[in-house]
Amino acid sequence: MEDQRPALTQFLTEFKRVSTAIVDSYFIVDTERRIVDFNRAFFALLPRSVARGLKGKHCFEVLELNICANECIAQQCWADNRHVRLDEISGNITGEAQKLRFILSAVPITDEAGTPVGALEIQRNVTDEAVVQVKYQEMLETEARERERLANQVRMRTKELLETNQLLLKTQKELLAYKKGLTV
Repeated sequence: MEDQRPALTQFLTEFKRVSTAIVDSYFIVDTERRIVDFNRAFFALLPRSVARGLKGKHCFEVLELNICANECIAQQCWADNRHVRLDEISGNITGEAQKLRFILSAVPITDEAGTPVGALEIQRNVTDEAVVQVKYQEMLETEARERERLANQVRMRTKELLETNQLLLKTQKELLAYKKGLTV
């Protein structure tokens, strides 16, 4: 098998010129899923103990996502030789308890023959947005339950009012009949 490093090195050299345009965190892996490059945003996402010696580590050793074992996004982009995007992927940083949510994108990096030599993986951290969305959904559900409770209460009181009104009408008729009986 031909050495893939020159094609990956060439990509890295060319990519560095435009990489600052990417504001989300990203890393680049080789075909063994070892990190060969990353940006400051990715580095900042990690605790210092994990961020040290990042190059050469497998991506799944750093970022534990629910897709890593069976549906790796890099492997998907290599299999289909196309850009892959996955929404609402959950996971966490190795050694951290906090669950994170990401939108992931991966683009295959290929040599001149079209053989994959690596992948660029971009992670958009949407954890805060996901938390807001969950709280908003909970708020909507709470409001719906409260509306239903109030609607039931209105129905119950309306029924009581109608029953009381019927009783009042009956009593008025009896009273009127009694008055008629006295005046006759």
